[in-house]
Amino acid sequence: MTQLSGQEKARYVQDIFTRIAPRYDLMNRLMTGGQDIRWRREVVRRAGLQPGASLLDLGAGTGDLAREALAQQPDARIVAADFTLEMMRAGRKSTDAFGWSSADALSLPFKTESFDAVVSGFLMRNVVDSLQALREQLRVLKPGGRIIILDTTRPQRNLLSPFIWIHLHIIIPTLGTLLSGQRDAYTYLPDSTEAFLSAEELAARMAAAGFREIGFKRLMFGTIAMHWGQK
Repeated sequence: MTQLSGQEKARYVQDIFTRIAPRYDLMNRLMTGGQDIRWRREVVRRAGLQPGASLLDLGAGTGDLAREALAQQPDARIVAADFTLEMMRAGRKSTDAFGWSSADALSLPFKTESFDAVVSGFLMRNVVDSLQALREQLRVLKPGGRIIILDTTRPQRNLLSPFIWIHLHIIIPTLGTLLSGQRDAYTYLPDSTEAFLSAEELAARMAAAGFREIGFKRLMFGTIAMHWGQK
């Protein structure tokens, strides 16, 4: 997988998420011990939504961040957008009070300066060109708008490194195989995590894209990072 690039990688990622869509939420809960729910709450809090604010949940998957945004700010205008149709089908509910959109993170189908906030959960390591994806998010943000990114990150070496390796390379693929039958999809997760930017490198790339007031913090023994910035 790490050797793939361009459209070949995009097709590979889309195929993986098509196959794991039915078990995606359950696997997230199990892999993180349920902590991903708390992380999503913090992502939305950092967006600082005011009544009537507009938010784009990019790489929305099954819509967890979009629903959390409405729970925190019921008057917000939310769009959930994803690259994989089956992920949206798996998450879409008749009670959803927000819109869904098919979208490529490298060429968003939204007008410039459309949103007060753009949030994403576990999107950025999957895009073909992270700098272009960040530039697109900057483009659709209004001046003063905020970006919040939740994703895996390459863990720093420490005393826990052997246990982190076991979790990434043995426990997660085993769980994924048992619950979904898609072992290759859950070997993609550790591979893409270790091939992705470090937290510091992603912060630098956000700055290169034009964001300011950038910060980040590591979570879950350094395997997850939350980044934020402003236009």
